[in-house]
Amino acid sequence: MDYMFYKHKETLDAGLRKRMNDKIVLELDNSNKAEIYLHGATVTSWISDNKEILFLSSKSVFDNKKAIRGGIPIVFPNFGPWEKGPQHGFARVKKWTVIEPANKVNDSISVKLSLTDDEETRLLWDFKFELIYEVTLTKKSLKTNLTIKNLGSVEFDFTTLLHTYFRVDDISNVRVQNFVGLNYVDKVKGRATETEARKEIQISEEVDRVYASTDNTHLIDTGSSKVTLIKENLPDTVVWNPWIEKAKAMSDFGDEEYKNMICVEAGRVNTRYALKFQEEITMGQTIIVQ
Repeated sequence: MDYMFYKHKETLDAGLRKRMNDKIVLELDNSNKAEIYLHGATVTSWISDNKEILFLSSKSVFDNKKAIRGGIPIVFPNFGPWEKGPQHGFARVKKWTVIEPANKVNDSISVKLSLTDDEETRLLWDFKFELIYEVTLTKKSLKTNLTIKNLGSVEFDFTTLLHTYFRVDDISNVRVQNFVGLNYVDKVKGRATETEARKEIQISEEVDRVYASTDNTHLIDTGSSKVTLIKENLPDTVVWNPWIEKAKAMSDFGDEEYKNMICVEAGRVNTRYALKFQEEITMGQTIIVQ
């Protein structure tokens, strides 16, 4: 019995060590830090003044295969279902490489990661590319910039998105602003096109809406804090909460966790962006906590 106990403990310890080796921690001080997994370059935690800002499901899978459920997954080269490969593309399920280790300068700390084409990606999507992802942490903000480079000799097109999950205490208290008057595709209602009439979006049912040509700034009142999302070169925004039935249907999402999250996602998803050969484009977002 003792032997089996220690063998089990060794297995658990080995799994924990592997997870520690597969992630980067940016730390300004004990109260302000961020965590990034090399799998998908997914930011899984951002603590500002001792408060967690991002949502991570308690049932997230860390097997270096499945996308991590929560944080800020990167969608590329396709948003939504994809006939060539996994939903939302392959960037969020590939292992990224650190190209510039964590570097602290004055009151900020940042790291750069890269993903390039390989045999696996070319079988799905036969283009040469490099993605460079820079994550910068300050005491009140988290900045995530994505640069997409076309390294090949032909043009390719893509859609992309920063799939940000925000943690909230109670979804019924959440208010999201700066969408009034905008057209959106309602994926819950069979992709019907509608116009947002509300000055503040409140969540009381399943929501999966793709807003086109949105303002560069969104205000998110979580009920206990105010968050500002500033987009750069990302013209669209997705608002998502799975609500009751869809939450129950997801194996990597707790049945009741829809109450504690909202996704407000900066993206370029309504039209595909054509990137000419040997060109690059940089886009990103800055999240500020007040």
